Amino acid sequence: MEAVVAQVGSVMVPHPYTIGGDQPISVAAERMRAHGIRHLPVLAGGRLVGLISDRDVRLVESVADAERVRVEDAMSPEPYCARPETSLREVVARMHEHKLGSVLITDEHDRLLGIFTSTDALRLLVERL
Repeated sequence: MEAVVAQVGSVMVPHPYTIGGDQPISVAAERMRAHGIRHLPVLAGGRLVGLISDRDVRLVESVADAERVRVEDAMSPEPYCARPETSLREVVARMHEHKLGSVLITDEHDRLLGIFTSTDALRLLVERL
């Protein structure tokens, strides 16, 4: 297999679906189901404040009323973020090392630009095999 040297910004999904931290978990669950996704960046005032995953949503749904629990109460407040110019190799290595399902791609002002998920990494692998 030939070596791939790419920046994560060249393979990220731009403009991912997002959610506000004040929304109920039920809205996050519906948004994920409607779009077939497993990760939602959480924004407050247009700024990235966290990440909620389908695993977070399922956990809340198993123990609480998903209408009453807010996204901000179940999200990961410090998700792994990378700049678009970060090497794909570095990003994938970090995802593997820390068992991360996604990486949020941000600019120098920490504004959300895109997302790169384990599914995206697998898609790239399939394309190259």
